[in-house]
Amino acid sequence: MKLNYNYDGNIACKRILEDHLDKLKIEYHILGLSQIEINDDVSLETFEKLQLELDQYAIHIINNPKAQLIQTIKDSIVEIIYEKDKFPSTTISQYLSEKLDLRYGYITTLFSEYTYTSVENFIIIQKIERAKKLILAEKLSLTEISYELNYSSVAYLSTQFKKVTGLTPSMFKRIVDKKRLLSKKKIK
Repeated sequence: MKLNYNYDGNIACKRILEDHLDKLKIEYHILGLSQIEINDDVSLETFEKLQLELDQYAIHIINNPKAQLIQTIKDSIVEIIYEKDKFPSTTISQYLSEKLDLRYGYITTLFSEYTYTSVENFIIIQKIERAKKLILAEKLSLTEISYELNYSSVAYLSTQFKKVTGLTPSMFKRIVDKKRLLSKKKIK
């Protein structure tokens, strides 16, 4: 039997971290998407054991301050794209500058230097990933999805969607619908 599944990577990662921190009896407080505050002093041996256990899930503890900043930038972008109420009333660039208390020019230079892509490209990719999830959920029309993701029009969403995926949102939806139909037929 073939099973299809869907998951939220942020929730999965959070649960994995909680399970391993609890198993090692490390007291912690989750601060955000990829930040945890450890309440106690942790021995080097326990810390290394935690990292080894997390490595099997491709979860890595970041010790480099610049890498931590890059992760904070990524988390901030993901947060505003996945939580409609967090979408800034100003521009994303102004939002990031204010949230991180850094000049946007510095943010973009550092981000590009470490990730080999621009902040703008990362935002587009995250928006398209969210659009795909919304299309798969089948609860919103393309007009509602474009509004949800702060696009000026469905045409603009479609243009960016096609640049990233090679498909229009409508083509993507038709392919998904066909796969679902074939899966249902195989189950019967």
